[in-house]
Amino acid sequence: MSTSADYRAAVPHHNAITDSYLAEFAKTGIRPSELKEAVRESTEDTTFQGRSLSRPVFLTKAQVTLLADDLERLHSALTGLPDRMFGGDMAAFAHAVGTTAEQAAAAVRGRMERPPRIGRADFFLDETGFKLMEINWGSAVGGLDSGPLNKAMLAQPFVGDFVREHGLTYVDPMEALVDTLLTECAIPAGTRPVVALTDWPKSFEKLEPQLHKSAAGLAPLGLDCYPCHVGQLEYRDGAVWLGERKIDVVYRLFLMEDLMDPTGPGLIEPVLRAAERGEVGIFAPMDAELYGSKGALALLSDEANRHLYSVEELAALDRILPWTRMVRPGPVTVDGSSVELTDYALANRTELILKPTLMHAGQGVLPGWTADAGTWQDAVRDAMGEPFVLQRRVRSVPEVFPTDDGSEEWTLTWGAFMVSKGYGGMFMRGTLDPNATVNMATGATGTCCFHEA
Repeated sequence: MSTSADYRAAVPHHNAITDSYLAEFAKTGIRPSELKEAVRESTEDTTFQGRSLSRPVFLTKAQVTLLADDLERLHSALTGLPDRMFGGDMAAFAHAVGTTAEQAAAAVRGRMERPPRIGRADFFLDETGFKLMEINWGSAVGGLDSGPLNKAMLAQPFVGDFVREHGLTYVDPMEALVDTLLTECAIPAGTRPVVALTDWPKSFEKLEPQLHKSAAGLAPLGLDCYPCHVGQLEYRDGAVWLGERKIDVVYRLFLMEDLMDPTGPGLIEPVLRAAERGEVGIFAPMDAELYGSKGALALLSDEANRHLYSVEELAALDRILPWTRMVRPGPVTVDGSSVELTDYALANRTELILKPTLMHAGQGVLPGWTADAGTWQDAVRDAMGEPFVLQRRVRSVPEVFPTDDGSEEWTLTWGAFMVSKGYGGMFMRGTLDPNATVNMATGATGTCCFHEA
């Protein structure tokens, strides 16, 4: 274990707020385990799965302002791809980012006049700043229920005093979500929509307690929410029903990948038809997931497409987006030179990571630096022409977290939400293993974020 003093000296970009917190916390005599236990209840039946790190993380005003600006530029470049590259042809865009024909057909139905502003961009933080790993777009993004952990941390005297004394604040993603849903679904002011939090049958078995807790949290914010799975919805009398409740909005938690389930088309088709008839709103429509495809990042990263973006968009993309390409045979541009993709991938195994375009929760991801040459070669060849991308490795700088007997270095994923009004808060999770996929489903541990006002 390293000490915080050693770490701060070794990492020049580490912000002064964190330095101050670590130094002041060390003087209190508070055991980090006591703080984690004090906030544990706020993490139960949430995306955090009952786990929390021993402190919040912090961003300066300059960091969060630049991040918010870059999110705006990323959103405009990303959601502009169908029109700029494909003349508005969503089916062609869907094919280009790695969907199946069935997924593409579902995605083009119910498309909104403008792309939805609900998503989460997942970043690593290296010596130069935030680097984008992937985007999760649409209403099924995880971590929107992270606000209660901020509140629980603020209730701890030391943390609350530190936040106030340093002029810090936070954005509650759940509050930002409600504003976005009301805006995107054109809900009349002063009304309380009835919302079905609609999951897939298999995952609903596990997530139902979490959805009930989220529904309780959304009620004071103006939504009447009822958890269910898509098989429980009924279609009659020109409306969509959950039991005897007429539904105004289907909050879509089922995913495009669920269409691959044998029962998928039969369960999803009635919802899409009801939305097309104007009987119910869907938040967010299926096309939202196309913007979360890693294939879309490959289009943004390709030098051949730079002429499509504004000067401001290019500056943001150059700051945050690592080199990313679809796994296709033929030449690609790397740092200004043309090389054969297969040759480049095999020669640079330890600097690349292989990812499926549309899967989630770390499924199918292979970091080259964790694989031997033979395994990597087989994986690249199997992925060739399939919906996979190669992305350049980002070396995330770890953050120090106090423990009862010293400190630990955690590799963090910074999940920044994009909502109707812009930056919508942060979903933080970390791992002690710098080679692991940072995902709650595979054992990551979460925390919350405060930033300078």
